[in-house]
Amino acid sequence: MNQKRIEDYGIRIGTLPRGPLNKISDVRGVRVGHTTIQSELYQTGCTVILPSEQNVFTNKLIAASFVHNGYGKTCGTVQIDELGTLETPIALTNTLNVGLVADALVEYTVNRCREDGVYASSVNPVVGECNDASMNTIIDRPVKKQHVMEAIASAETDFAEGNVGAGTGTGCYGFKGGIGSASRTVTISGETYTVGILVQSNYGATRDLRLNGQPLDEDILAQVNGTECDKGSIIVVLATDVPLTARQLKRVVRRCSVGIARLGSYIGHGSGEVFLGFSTANVIAPADEMMSVRCINENVIDRVFRAVGEATEEAILNSMVCASAAKNLAGNTVHSLAEYLQAAESKTES
Repeated sequence: MNQKRIEDYGIRIGTLPRGPLNKISDVRGVRVGHTTIQSELYQTGCTVILPSEQNVFTNKLIAASFVHNGYGKTCGTVQIDELGTLETPIALTNTLNVGLVADALVEYTVNRCREDGVYASSVNPVVGECNDASMNTIIDRPVKKQHVMEAIASAETDFAEGNVGAGTGTGCYGFKGGIGSASRTVTISGETYTVGILVQSNYGATRDLRLNGQPLDEDILAQVNGTECDKGSIIVVLATDVPLTARQLKRVVRRCSVGIARLGSYIGHGSGEVFLGFSTANVIAPADEMMSVRCINENVIDRVFRAVGEATEEAILNSMVCASAAKNLAGNTVHSLAEYLQAAESKTES
């Protein structure tokens, strides 16, 4: 996928190595698909993260969630927190489409189980959301079952970022937001493991944004139709092949907040910061009465914490620079962070 990302503008986040694609799909088995809906009335869509090539309902993965600020309508986190497992793909969409997308995930899972000769009498669909009402006629709930199925069918490792799928109508720090991803690798006991992040960014006040720890240039800020309040939401999905228990994974997932804070957000009242995570290292088969689960010694968990913070910060920036400028329903242009960075480069050169 030939998209210019934040590192192409000379901004390097952290010190840890990246994965080959620098995306959540650097974790083996993970794929991402989008369906994008764009018209005069609608700028929205659906993004689906497939966590495994197997039927995840019959081959459950260790999972965890963390709600940093709960101004949101996420579906499926209650069972994740209780059982510590994931049994469906993770879908992202707009706020009012959560129910329709959850129903589509149930149908997808039931059909997959039928193919495998399994009767699925209870399914826990996992859906995250951001409110894209400024750019999308959200009350019409334009994302339908076929859009979810199309996103699943189109899933790949080298997927698009920016204003695609669930990020089509979102904004971030007053710029155009969207879908962004990044990854980091860590070494534990001589083995290399990957931490991948995908975000749906839709939060932040413009003057709070920090790049390399520095505020934006005042001349550029004057040209941006910025936001004064930190509101809107961000969904962060973490995938890893680090062997973790559900309790350890919840500790790891909480560190997504580090990447958000490093970009300047104070996580405002009107913003929903919801983090979802899964590990592919241990597969939970329902027929097993006894299980052997590998997990790391927590004396080395700081390595994973750092990877999460770095990858989250970079994924958010990628969601912004990969997004192109767009008009909201009021007819105002929501600029891309890429425009700001290009203007800054021109100013430096002159």
